[in-house]
Amino acid sequence: MKVYHIAKANSVLNKFLSEIRDQDIQKDRMRFRRNIERIGEVLAYELSKKLNYTSKNITTSLGVKKTNLFENDLVLCSILRAGLPLHVGMLNYFDDSENAFISAYRHHPNNDEEFEIIVEYFASPPIDNKTLLLIDPMLATGKSLVHVYEALKNYGKPKEIHIVSVIGSLDGIDHIKSHFPEDTSLWIADIDPDLNESGYIIPGLGDAGDLAYGQKM
Repeated sequence: MKVYHIAKANSVLNKFLSEIRDQDIQKDRMRFRRNIERIGEVLAYELSKKLNYTSKNITTSLGVKKTNLFENDLVLCSILRAGLPLHVGMLNYFDDSENAFISAYRHHPNNDEEFEIIVEYFASPPIDNKTLLLIDPMLATGKSLVHVYEALKNYGKPKEIHIVSVIGSLDGIDHIKSHFPEDTSLWIADIDPDLNESGYIIPGLGDAGDLAYGQKM
């Protein structure tokens, strides 16, 4: 798996990351969602550099200009609910893409720290032989992404897979490396070193879904 760690190079991305992490600024849900969206736009721009391009002639009112345009059939697939703001940011740049949505959540059957991943709802166009962008803002343990990938196998085999995340842990990245095809690419804004006992990224930012939309039952 090829990992593109975008925050390793200084850019305006650092500002957006600092604000979603800051425990005071992140209390503003609208700003939190907007910052995740803007991070999605940065990741979409960086990812676009690795797509396949073809030259096309564009006719203006005064002449013709040859322009390189990407030719990939993109499907953006987000994990509900935390993935929605990131999905919007990606869609701002890949505005003619097809879209898929899948639910995956942590279930604590014994009301303790142990959990399993439950995958339920799925709505998608055909993904066979297309470029799949799998969108999940927090790559913590990596279990959600693996369960989602296993579920997606029932709906076709994509030509290539790009995973898009905001913040991930080293353990989570190692986990998905062992379950996804070797030629999968991971586009991630920043990488943190640790997970706590509950499987949350440290220092991370907290629960992205709760910060974006309020606490869930």
